Amino acid sequence: MAWLEERALGFTVGPAESGPTTVVPVVPAAVIFDLGRGGNFGHRPDAGFGRRAVANARRAQARWGSVGAGTGAAAGGLQGGVGTASTTVALPRGDDEPTGRSNTVEVVVGALAVVNANGSPIDRRTGLPWEPLGLARPSAVERRGLLEVLDAARPPRLNTTIGVVATSARLTKAEVGKVASVAHDGLARAVRPAHSMVDGDTIFGLATGDVELTSAPSRLRGAGTRNAELNILLVAAAEVFAAACAHAILSATSLGDRPSYLDLCPTVRTR
Repeated sequence: MAWLEERALGFTVGPAESGPTTVVPVVPAAVIFDLGRGGNFGHRPDAGFGRRAVANARRAQARWGSVGAGTGAAAGGLQGGVGTASTTVALPRGDDEPTGRSNTVEVVVGALAVVNANGSPIDRRTGLPWEPLGLARPSAVERRGLLEVLDAARPPRLNTTIGVVATSARLTKAEVGKVASVAHDGLARAVRPAHSMVDGDTIFGLATGDVELTSAPSRLRGAGTRNAELNILLVAAAEVFAAACAHAILSATSLGDRPSYLDLCPTVRTR
């Protein structure tokens, strides 16, 4: 928060002429339960962690899996990690009168997930993540080895899958909250069971405000109304969060005594 306040980035709570001191940064926060899984046990998040994180943030990110917040993550006996996914949806806007062609506006919906779950991210019947992303099944030998690991797993008592779902649409605070809420459906698809008594699952929502939705009153539910467009975004939010969870597992690498999925099923990587 101090880093943002120094740059006058935040919510303005006073007159502009008063200067940057009237700006209050808004920073939601969540952590995963990963203490004792390697590294220094005393490295709990503090103000210094936040300052380094925001100072090192980059638009382009090439490393996923067991890095950053995903380093100490575990999921159903496997190495957890951090993953991402996005999609672009087209919202219909009626027909263009001169041409008669349908108009659409494109909205991006993306998600980032740190998978650190008590439940399993793997479908035992197929040997693939519950959200398989079009992958072919691992070999019979790989599936047997995978099941041995899953059967022997004793998931930690404290777990947390956290993440964020973001859209380029301009939404109200209540609508962003609904997007975050429905993204939990994606988590429930990718990790089973999810939301248990030993999981502290948290998903944040963001809207960049680049694309305006239809301004029709929300009580109208016909095609082209704001609710209809929001429903399209809700579907996408659940889908991309599920895909981000699968990406986290597929990108993970073994750390310590927790094997990664691709260590057990390496042929999936090449298919």
